[in-house]
Amino acid sequence: MKKSYIVDSTCNNMRIDRWIRHKLGKVPQGLIEKNLRIGKIKLNKKKTKSSQKINTNDKIELFNIDFKEILIQNNIKFEPSKKIIKSNEDQIIDNNDDFIVLNKSSGISVQGGTKSKKNLVDIFAKSEIFKNTKPYSVHRLDKDTSGVFIMAKTRESAQLLTSLFRLRKVHKTYLAICHGEIIKNSGEWNNDLIRYDGKKKIIENAKTLYRVIDKNSEASLVELKPITGRKHQLRKQLYNLGQPIFGDIKYRLSNSSKGVNKKLMLHSYQIRFMINKVKHTYTALLPDYFKKLLKVKRLNFSNLK
Repeated sequence: MKKSYIVDSTCNNMRIDRWIRHKLGKVPQGLIEKNLRIGKIKLNKKKTKSSQKINTNDKIELFNIDFKEILIQNNIKFEPSKKIIKSNEDQIIDNNDDFIVLNKSSGISVQGGTKSKKNLVDIFAKSEIFKNTKPYSVHRLDKDTSGVFIMAKTRESAQLLTSLFRLRKVHKTYLAICHGEIIKNSGEWNNDLIRYDGKKKIIENAKTLYRVIDKNSEASLVELKPITGRKHQLRKQLYNLGQPIFGDIKYRLSNSSKGVNKKLMLHSYQIRFMINKVKHTYTALLPDYFKKLLKVKRLNFSNLK
């Protein structure tokens, strides 16, 4: 049994393993790796690796693969209540013909997965705002990171916005509260970060501009402007500096205080980009729990730009 798919423009430059999960459901990475390795998944009639980027009109073929049980398990979509839909609609910063911008809450995923069913795509798919279309995710924001997030309303706007993010023409500013005092008040972090694709070790260069807004011996409030877009880039860089973000349970030091807060103190504060010579700037207000920790740690944020 062979199934063939043609890649559409909204998936241009997407990794093939991500495309599989996007198209077929949350298939385990190990299963994807295995079927690519033995040639049961081919790209343009050739064997390929999970990290391979695909292009518009590429042909992907699946040979004798039964994802039935996996798809039954993972296609059970999150069904949001009217209350959840309304609470997320209340977070919208801008709503136009092409996309919405919202101040995403911490603790909610962008898309559903095996570990998290509650997600923005399924929530807004049921919203009146997307009555005659559907929401398209055009960039990443970790589940526990709050702040500015964009969802496109059409394939065309999704393709445009995805391209802007990929070409680094979207300028992002984050705010983080991290442990300890960052000595140098501003600069650039330019280092290599390690991640794993299955068992394969991958080293990627990561660049971030930073500015310390306020600090003391206990904590620092820092403005972060990532130049590259590596997974968990900001969290990893601060951890490698020995000053992890408060509330980060993945990247934390063994002696980091527990119970100070339960939420990740990383906030997508502002996004700037240009479309057809029109500038767009969106800023997301700080969550109450973020401001509370600033007060507890005696950090001043009045000079935010």
